[in-house]
Amino acid sequence: MITNTDQRARLLIDGENIPILREKDILTPETADTPAKLVYLAVQLMYISPGADADHGTYFNLLRDIITTVPSAWPIIEAINGHILNGDLYQALKEAKKLVAFEKKLLEQAQAEQQAQQQAEQAEKPVSSAA
Repeated sequence: MITNTDQRARLLIDGENIPILREKDILTPETADTPAKLVYLAVQLMYISPGADADHGTYFNLLRDIITTVPSAWPIIEAINGHILNGDLYQALKEAKKLVAFEKKLLEQAQAEQQAQQQAEQAEKPVSSAA
């Protein structure tokens, strides 16, 4: 692990196609707590371990679940798939990050709708008066 300080630094890594991730872009199995984050984790594992076929199977199983429950995510998933098929796993990882953001937005909207519905139900309840 390389830690950057408050000063700018240049780092030259000699070699071809060496997978590098910034700490802020690394997802662990413990933090992959949503379907989109699990997809991101699977793509991340493909990126850092090229040729790991097991990660591809996991990835496609996760995608099937997401497409079934959130068909509106298809354009993002299609972009991820395209990058994977072209062997550009870093770009696939960037697209997977968009899927995580899309999922977060949907979850926030669903929570807001649920809160609004609960508030509306509370407002409709008759107020009991003490006799």
